[in-house]
Amino acid sequence: MNPATAALLADALLTLHTALVLFVVGLLPLVLVGGALGWRWVHHLGLRATHLGLMLFITAQTWLGQLCPLSVWEQDLRRLAGQGGYTESFIEHWLARLLYWDAPWWVFVAAYTGFAVLVAGAWWWVRPRR
Repeated sequence: MNPATAALLADALLTLHTALVLFVVGLLPLVLVGGALGWRWVHHLGLRATHLGLMLFITAQTWLGQLCPLSVWEQDLRRLAGQGGYTESFIEHWLARLLYWDAPWWVFVAAYTGFAVLVAGAWWWVRPRR
């Protein structure tokens, strides 16, 4: 793979990763507000199962000490592109700052676990329907 293609694919993965983070984090408040306001779509079983499944996968990874596969693939592509890490393209500059925080591992384990508990709790507060 040529370096330009690898860099483009790495940016695409970073964009996808950001979209998944926004989905996982943003859906919970929408479900809670929507449940209180009677929005029907927040009860959609497939949407809610996808949300819970992603959060459980993310939480299990942190408990096992594993990095997100999207992060691993993106970094591999950046190495193929000869970047060796984050250079400062526009997409990398802004999206990487949104996704990647410098904190001890236990902070992520605690945060993801707590958020997963909230997502699971939302199944009882705003029940999904078929």
